[in-house]
Amino acid sequence: MPDRGGGPTGPRIRAGRPSRRARTLLVTLGVLAVLGMAFTMFAGFWTDWLWYRSVHYSSVFTTTLWTKIGLFFVFGLLMAFAVGVNIWLAHRTRPPLSAMSMEQQSLDRYRMGIAPYKTWLLLAVICLVGLIAGASAASQWRTWLLWVNGVPFHQKDPQFHLDVSFYAFDLPWYRFLLGFGFATAILSLIAAALTHYLYGGLRVTSPGARATAAATGHLSVLLGLFVALKAVAYWLDRYGLAVKSSDFKATGNWTGLRYVDANAYLPAKTILFCIAVICALLFFATLWRRTWQLPVIGFGLMVLSAILIGGLYPAIVQKFQVQPNEQAKEAPYVEKNLKATREAYGIDDTEVSEYAGTSSTKDRTTLRDKVADTASLRIMDPNVVSPTFRQLQQIKAYYGFPDNLDVDRYSTKDGKDQDTVLGLRELNLDGVPKNNWINDHFRYTHGFGVVAAKGTEADSEGRPVFIEKNLPAKGDLGSFEQRIYYGEKTNTYSIVGGPQKEVDYPDNEHERTTSYRGKSGVNLDNPVNRAAYAVAFNEPQILYSGAIGKGSRILYNRTPKDRVEAVAPWLTIDGDAYPAVVNGHIQWIVDAYTTTNGYPYASRTTLGDTTADSLTATNTSRAVVAQQNQVNYIRNSVKATVDAYTGEVKLYQWDTEDPVLKTWMKAFPGTVKPRADIAPDLMAHLRYPQDLFKVQRELLTRYHVPDAQTFLSGSEVWAVPDDPTNDSASAVPPYYLSMKMPDQSAQKFSLTTTFTPNGRDNLSAFMAVDSDPGTDDYGKIRILKLPTNTNFDGPKQVQSQFNSESDIAETISLLSRGHSKVEYGNLLTVPLDGGLLYAEPVYVRGGSLKYPLLRKVLVTYEGKTAFKDTLGEALDEVFGVKASTPPDTGTANPPPPPGSANPTVRQALEDAQKAFDAGQAALQKPKPDWNAYAKAQDDLAAALKKAEEAQAKADKASNDKAGADKTGGGKKS
Repeated sequence: MPDRGGGPTGPRIRAGRPSRRARTLLVTLGVLAVLGMAFTMFAGFWTDWLWYRSVHYSSVFTTTLWTKIGLFFVFGLLMAFAVGVNIWLAHRTRPPLSAMSMEQQSLDRYRMGIAPYKTWLLLAVICLVGLIAGASAASQWRTWLLWVNGVPFHQKDPQFHLDVSFYAFDLPWYRFLLGFGFATAILSLIAAALTHYLYGGLRVTSPGARATAAATGHLSVLLGLFVALKAVAYWLDRYGLAVKSSDFKATGNWTGLRYVDANAYLPAKTILFCIAVICALLFFATLWRRTWQLPVIGFGLMVLSAILIGGLYPAIVQKFQVQPNEQAKEAPYVEKNLKATREAYGIDDTEVSEYAGTSSTKDRTTLRDKVADTASLRIMDPNVVSPTFRQLQQIKAYYGFPDNLDVDRYSTKDGKDQDTVLGLRELNLDGVPKNNWINDHFRYTHGFGVVAAKGTEADSEGRPVFIEKNLPAKGDLGSFEQRIYYGEKTNTYSIVGGPQKEVDYPDNEHERTTSYRGKSGVNLDNPVNRAAYAVAFNEPQILYSGAIGKGSRILYNRTPKDRVEAVAPWLTIDGDAYPAVVNGHIQWIVDAYTTTNGYPYASRTTLGDTTADSLTATNTSRAVVAQQNQVNYIRNSVKATVDAYTGEVKLYQWDTEDPVLKTWMKAFPGTVKPRADIAPDLMAHLRYPQDLFKVQRELLTRYHVPDAQTFLSGSEVWAVPDDPTNDSASAVPPYYLSMKMPDQSAQKFSLTTTFTPNGRDNLSAFMAVDSDPGTDDYGKIRILKLPTNTNFDGPKQVQSQFNSESDIAETISLLSRGHSKVEYGNLLTVPLDGGLLYAEPVYVRGGSLKYPLLRKVLVTYEGKTAFKDTLGEALDEVFGVKASTPPDTGTANPPPPPGSANPTVRQALEDAQKAFDAGQAALQKPKPDWNAYAKAQDDLAAALKKAEEAQAKADKASNDKAGADKTGGGKKS
């Protein structure tokens, strides 16, 4: 028998070695895996390029890409070269082999082990450090572009008299270079030391010298370079004091030099710089002296000096010079901080004026008439009535409205501006009759129409008075493209323009269909494009689906915020985009900011904290801007628009003086259009942005004071009050309304807020900013400061007063009975003839329909409170007289809501109206009949429930019919 054990007479069987077929399979799988990863990377790159090209901002993609690539290779190669050269030099200067000690015998095994792979090991090390360094440098593309394109601010800091651009654009880049230099020196030192140790240049336990002359000289130079970089760091730290943040009990977050910085830290940094330079020279001198004695002594003195001069001495100055007389010592620096902070946040022109807080007019009729002239009191709260819009105007379940509607102004038929609450009927995929890939991405692709209502009126049933409604939308806004392919709720992709028809909108007989005619999106005719998107979206059906054909285009990145952020990644985007009908199109208007945290002496703020309020706390649809982005300079420098149909993005230069925007426009030429290109129709709908206003009001709680002494005393610190109508214990949001400040001759569209003393609830001041871009006063901030020796009710106190009055409380309790829920709207504050007028709409969500209707209006003025069915009645009671010219209260009965053509629904709504009228009649008796009111409420709830059930059946029948229509038949739109 043959020797199967591998003896001399038989073949040797190699145990565990795979067969040729297995090896081929493994190699094939490996190649396929590499190709798969490569194509996945290519798909991400290719789809990004296609998208930027489709929106005509390919220059943003290429500029960003080439900048990242350039930084990656330059700094990656620099790091790899530095580390590689030092390893090579350490190896080249290794000592000759001699009698081996135990230590060297142990190391010899490692030397022999790596000897065949030295070149590959060196390449692996330098490639690794190069990749890490390159990736780190690529992330600094914004810093590089700001440095290389920076333009001057033409403003100098008060300490070093350098242009602000040095701190905003230059210093961050120098700090990056310094950090890169430190990393290079440390990694080179470690790599060289390990190589010297491995080859005997450094010895730990061997007898004789611990280091060869070559190792001593080599490592000394590297240490000298490290110390020299530390000297540069000390010098840059001097300038860094102008933008250094620190805690200061008088202000909290402080930026800039204080007394101890200017008189202790600044000279300390200069002294430490000189010591570091001398120490570095001592290290370099070891190339000739071959001893570390002096360099080590010098390094020890530098460390000791850093502790004594850089740490202990400033603490002594703070303790014994500043604290005993802090206000006098810090006042000059506080003045610098006050000036810089006001300039950096655009609040330096804030006009603070004294306001009496009480009216001097005795004639109540005159006061009553002044209300209409002073303000258009908005009783439709855009943050409350969205469910009402949804119930009355949603039409189909696959449409939806945002949780927070928007306030804008449109001209009425008589040419007057009207504060308007509006929202778009956007696509809601959760309401699609049957969710599947075709329905979600091909058939249901867009919303349809604008719904708008007067902000200052309600009908006799408490519903909005619509000026634009129904499908297709008709009303006062004229003719415009109503299809909404891009919106705040459009978070998924759609494939349009191909053989598959899209659901357009329902009419009386069936659902109409359409095909997208715009040029937006990326063409999927190319099989490479389809494969790339199939990989990028992890959706294989894109590759082979028959629903995709000639002309098919894929739409994605469809929210206005996402699109603007993508084409301008250097901007900070406001949390609230809003729609406007402009020149026959629905345009999303997006406010965008340029920011920096390098403005000397200007205190920093965290945008995520200062822009949060009760709306962002309770509604996910309202975004918070740049959560943890700390800045100390901000400008609303860009107004952007996104077309709701075509998705076209346009950026307009709004602040023509902003140096940060000018710098980015140099970096990305041609991306921002000049301000002169803003069409008049678009200009009419621009407004002052809420997030900027919230940042400014937060700063003005401390920076409204005129001088350093008042600032340091803290006696005039204000606070933004909590929203009294919301349980989130968050700041009250600012409110848009048309109103007139005491020094203005006519109402202006404004953004308003109130202030209270820090830690108290009474009112300190009222603040408004002109939000009408058609006037020279746009952006002008006015503050009415109330006397400090008299208490005036703040928002929480006014709300408490509303709730505590027995008649009002009793009525609220009755309105809340059964299935009803009382909901308070925005508490508006308006300055009126020296006093302050508060107005608040009160809504009731009745029965099971769960949508709010306006039922009452609360008004108070100088301690007099009224709680009536309409705003006019409440004002009449507060002032004790009726207006000379009664305003249009909008009490005409509007057409019945959609769906009421159904006989059962119509009868139920009629019964609900009768029950509501009966309840109101019971309340208006000289002695309210509570039993009759309770019975009427029960009847109302039952009628509304019946209406809801009947409407739900009608909607279900309509949806079932739509779902059964497999081809999306009907007429073409």
